[in-house]
Amino acid sequence: MATRPAGVLRHVSFEGLGLIEPILAEFGLPILWLEIGQTICDSDLANICALILMGGPMSANDPEPWVGAEIDLIRRAVRRGVPVLGVCLGAQLVAKALGARVYRNPVKEIGWFETHWTAAARLDPVFGGLPDPAQIFQWHGETFELPENAECLAYTGTCAHQAFRYGLSVYALQFHLEVTPLMIEDWVSEDAKCGDVRELREFIDPRLHAASQAALARMVFRRWVDQIVLP
Repeated sequence: MATRPAGVLRHVSFEGLGLIEPILAEFGLPILWLEIGQTICDSDLANICALILMGGPMSANDPEPWVGAEIDLIRRAVRRGVPVLGVCLGAQLVAKALGARVYRNPVKEIGWFETHWTAAARLDPVFGGLPDPAQIFQWHGETFELPENAECLAYTGTCAHQAFRYGLSVYALQFHLEVTPLMIEDWVSEDAKCGDVRELREFIDPRLHAASQAALARMVFRRWVDQIVLP
């Protein structure tokens, strides 16, 4: 029987899978690319092994039809037990789908930030045993409250909720563990990101902590994929 693909919802072309993609390939998982506004019915959800929601410069609070449709999609995926991974905007949409508020963070986090793991993370099958603190790349102006019954997994000094797990197979990551130096270089040149870039006081070095983040990403994403692949 053919392996079911991982459904990946990409909000903008320049925010792809990054370091997640080679891990999916390593496990032999095909990718089914999804786009905002695409109709995804329950039968489509039955044919994917996981739903991955990437980032983007939009807001989970935007009054656009696709936002409500995507929140409904996430809720249906959770009800069906489909493993979900949300990154940045994707994480905020997951939080909102689970009933939590998405709001402006006190500061924009753009660049490398010292990230700490919670006691719950140390017991988590995906985040347990990671170096603490870890330098992880961030690019967000908004954040989320913790959904009811969710476990907070990470925080920084300027953002209380950096990651959470809901149930056994829903993970939301505010940070960009998936990025490569080339992705960062591309982001600082994108029109959609330039407003943020002009606010920066310091140059972002795309390679500053790239090696340690890549090692961390491989560990985290391999563990997550290992959970969603049926024996």
